[in-house]
Amino acid sequence: MKGPTPRRILRYVRQCLRLKAYLDNPGDRRPRAQIRARHLVWSLVIGYILRESSFHAVEALVCSKARRALDVGRDFGDDALAYFTERLDPEPTRQALATALVQAKRNKAFDSSRFIGIAIDGTTTARCAAEGCSLCRPYKNSAGEIVGYRHHVAMATIVGTGLSLPIDIEPYGPGDSEYAAGQRILRRVVDNLGRRFAQYAVVDGGFATAPFLHTADDLGIRVIARLKANLPELFLAAQVRFENKTPDRIFQNGSDRIEIWDAGDFDPWDALHWKTVRVIRYRQHKTDGTIVEAYWLTNFPIHQVASESLYRMAKARWEVENQGFNDAKNRYGFEHITHHHANSLLVCWLLLILALTIERLYRLRHLHRGTHAPHSAIDLLRLLRLSLATSPANTS
Repeated sequence: MKGPTPRRILRYVRQCLRLKAYLDNPGDRRPRAQIRARHLVWSLVIGYILRESSFHAVEALVCSKARRALDVGRDFGDDALAYFTERLDPEPTRQALATALVQAKRNKAFDSSRFIGIAIDGTTTARCAAEGCSLCRPYKNSAGEIVGYRHHVAMATIVGTGLSLPIDIEPYGPGDSEYAAGQRILRRVVDNLGRRFAQYAVVDGGFATAPFLHTADDLGIRVIARLKANLPELFLAAQVRFENKTPDRIFQNGSDRIEIWDAGDFDPWDALHWKTVRVIRYRQHKTDGTIVEAYWLTNFPIHQVASESLYRMAKARWEVENQGFNDAKNRYGFEHITHHHANSLLVCWLLLILALTIERLYRLRHLHRGTHAPHSAIDLLRLLRLSLATSPANTS
């Protein structure tokens, strides 16, 4: 069969993304392995690409006639996947994500973008009725009674390039927080990708604190953060400055009219070691009459990034919501608990975002060479499912 197939995706992963070593040795810590780790880890990755998020679904695939088309060497049950993911070291998968992105950059996947951003945000996922692992966090009703448990994670995504690619997941359990997890994930992503890979981090107002901004400074990363009432003095000063002032820049963004106010000489608050703080305010006028207004702070100097560019970089924060959490939850089973074990959950989350990153690089960069339109995600999924009906010739 011509066109994309799981075998061709595997060849792309091994050769173009340089992940052959990872697939052969993904960090298996089983003491006496009966099934090779490469069969198990690839079955999970291609299962997520095919939007089969449960271990039972993967078992059905590898125990069917489609197994050879998937390029999985042998069959196994869902219990083998549970045992395997409990004991799989998550760090090699994180390194594999970084390797894929570094190789994609070398292959000029981001050449159309001057700056590469890292968006960080948290979300709730994997709800359950009873506590089942160390990552479970209770939630209560209005009377203060525990009515269930859920899991919280922070995600880092490459943004601002026209290609949103998840890069890491950091869970936080009882006593932990999105803010602390965000600092950990930023340090690890920069360490794994290298300090010259990305130029800025874009975050919500909860991360607009001196410790987080200083962490980014230490890593050589600029920050674009939402300015809200949690920084009352700076927020009030920006409101007073911009309220009776005409916009510094007006432009069209699609059908919307954008007004921007921009000033780079605000005083930092006491705990912040910056010399000055730059603040922009934008008003987005939509065609239905709705007006969206927001303030953002940054340490990008005005001579380096113009107001319009800074607006687009700030808007890239929503990519982690829309192309990150929403896609993962609604299409790839991010909220499904495959096996309620802390390490198994983390490993499956990492393999899911690895599958997302592979699918997008393969579909939007590898297959989109030439002048033809790129495949949509659902078109690629249909082609892959159709390819499973044709078993490849026996080459043994």
